Amino acid sequence: MTRHTASIALDGSAFDFKTLAQIGANRILVLASEDGMRRCEEGRRVFDAMLAAGLPVYGSTTGVGALKDRILTPDELDDFNAGLVRAHHFGTGPAFEAEVVRAAIAIRVNTAMTGRVGCTPDLVDAYIRLLAADVVPVVRRTGSIGCADIGLMGQIGAVLTGVGEAVHGGRRVPAAAALAAAGLRPLRMRAKDSLASISVNAIGYAAAANALRGGAAVVRVMLSAGLAAASAMGVSADPWLAARECGTPHEAMIGAWLTEACGEAHMPSATHIQDPLSLRMMAQVYAIAFDALASAGRTTLAAIARPDDNPVIVGDRLITSGASMPLDVTLAMQTASLALAHVARNSFNRCVLIGNGMRRGLPINLVPPGVIATGFGPIIKLAGELFARALSMSQPISAQSLVVAGGLEDEAAFLPLVVERFERQVEAVRRLAALEALLAAQAMDILGDRPAGLVGMVYGIARHHSPFYVKDRPLSAEVEAIEEALASPATMKALLVIAPMPEVDAFFALDPALTA
Repeated sequence: MTRHTASIALDGSAFDFKTLAQIGANRILVLASEDGMRRCEEGRRVFDAMLAAGLPVYGSTTGVGALKDRILTPDELDDFNAGLVRAHHFGTGPAFEAEVVRAAIAIRVNTAMTGRVGCTPDLVDAYIRLLAADVVPVVRRTGSIGCADIGLMGQIGAVLTGVGEAVHGGRRVPAAAALAAAGLRPLRMRAKDSLASISVNAIGYAAAANALRGGAAVVRVMLSAGLAAASAMGVSADPWLAARECGTPHEAMIGAWLTEACGEAHMPSATHIQDPLSLRMMAQVYAIAFDALASAGRTTLAAIARPDDNPVIVGDRLITSGASMPLDVTLAMQTASLALAHVARNSFNRCVLIGNGMRRGLPINLVPPGVIATGFGPIIKLAGELFARALSMSQPISAQSLVVAGGLEDEAAFLPLVVERFERQVEAVRRLAALEALLAAQAMDILGDRPAGLVGMVYGIARHHSPFYVKDRPLSAEVEAIEEALASPATMKALLVIAPMPEVDAFFALDPALTA
């Protein structure tokens, strides 16, 4: 269903997470700016001049990959360009979310507005009409080594020609049926259009941006759950005050946030002169997480305004390029992934601490005094497994050796796979946050705490889905329910009001109202 509330005329320049998220949510109508289309037309004239001169152009008048030296005759061009995009429809597995696919189409349009691509304005118009009609190509996510998303973007390009699958009106149908229902006609791919529709990293960039927003949201939630656990264990806020006064910019931000949040939470008095590092160093761990996420975010946003085609227009020439390897975004994502692993370890350590008891006289396994039960000892193994998941997904993979296309293509970045692993980390951290919130609530009830503010909100969510533990019972569904509630738009909305973090919240556009 189309529900545009605004429009944007893409001109080849960068845009922010808010715009990208609203395009993904189908809130913004995507248009092409007049200047951008003028540049696109100028680039096409350069291409047409080379074509008229009989000069070979990779992927347009020649084959691709190992067939790069195969020169096509004029009467072969139509069949070649129609076949090229369809030959690159080879993705498999689960499909990307519609939000990612819409954003990817907009990114492809945006980089075409630089005039560096050489595609026809008709290709740009076809993408824009697809977005306007909300025909969302089904893009199966396994099929890119991260050196131009040919197997992923090919699924979008194929839909433009009337093959493949798309979602329209809430139904997944053959592409030809979706186009017909939307009043659109299949596009005849002309020379360079087919290559321009596949040989870019738009899906990888869109997926990275979407994953980073999810990562920022889950770290916000995890920090809140961690504060609840720290409160239950009688943490000293002095290290957070020290971070506020003496730390890096992000450490100071987190230190100030923690100090203010604990001041409003009616936290108990500190019980130890020197707390374990997982409590003392919360500001440092979360600061580097937000720092890494923001750095990856800035790198990704810069990439969506940079043409990564091969070949590209430079002056009056169409020349070969190596810009199709998104190594900058990939390395930034892997750094963010490592930071998430540190967040997961920090949470796991607190889960062990609170489950071991002793802090503030808490009983082992959080079994209430006088009760015969096994308690929360076994579920700490879930925390360990979730941490191991997050850690295992943080191992870098971008330097893996891979040689294809007859030795011609011997570099790869694996960005889509890096993003997928990051998404799995986010899932693990989200569940860890739920488990830590549950443990914190049990400890608070044993001690008779009456938390307020942000800690009170986390406590209330945990207790809404999991009552005080007195008799041994299954906890699987309760942990999952807490996880779902903590990850809900309602919780994020409340979090932004109760304990705002303006720099993070605005940069990553975390307000659910922006995409509702």
